[in-house]
Amino acid sequence: MGAVTNDFSSVPPALTVGFDLDMTLIDSRPGIKAVYDRLAAETGVFIDSDLAVTRLGPPLDDELANWFPPERIPEIADRYRTLYPDHAITPTPAMPGATEAVAAVRAAGGRPVVVTAKYGPNAELHLAHVGIEAELRGWLWAEAKAEALIEWGATVYVGDHTGDVRGARKAGALSVAVATGPCSAAELRAAGADVVLADLRDFPGWLATHTSAAA
Repeated sequence: MGAVTNDFSSVPPALTVGFDLDMTLIDSRPGIKAVYDRLAAETGVFIDSDLAVTRLGPPLDDELANWFPPERIPEIADRYRTLYPDHAITPTPAMPGATEAVAAVRAAGGRPVVVTAKYGPNAELHLAHVGIEAELRGWLWAEAKAEALIEWGATVYVGDHTGDVRGARKAGALSVAVATGPCSAAELRAAGADVVLADLRDFPGWLATHTSAAA
């Protein structure tokens, strides 16, 4: 009888931490504002880009519905995604503590992953620009994020929106919220976040405590 070989390459590490992208790992407001301003100039339709960037998180189509009739949204969304690489990537920095938070997961022997509602190819450009390496899944919002979190075996999901809290809870992951996006700390707690941090600069210390308690 031949030797049995067990391939554990697809088994996730004990610690897999998911991160949201917009307003969690990156401050995409300057870049997204630039795209909306360009879109408004091209279409002649007024878009209050300053207002739009205060409510990042939900899918693009939800925001476009505030400015365009339903029948135009697919066309406008395609144009937005086309404009995005040339106008949104360079102006967008990492959030304070973002690179250190991802590094802390790796230092703990874990795997960082990114689950976002953003169009995947544009999200990949953002990660490359700020120097963050992680597996990524795009076009998943709120509860739908649980699909990727469960597949990857994520035990923690970090996000800035109540939709991120709902996604974490549906996946059975610990919801760690950062009050750096459109939702206040009180809103995040009310939505069911297990932990609320001021921003990602507090994450490495929290993770060290979390992993010590779980050991």
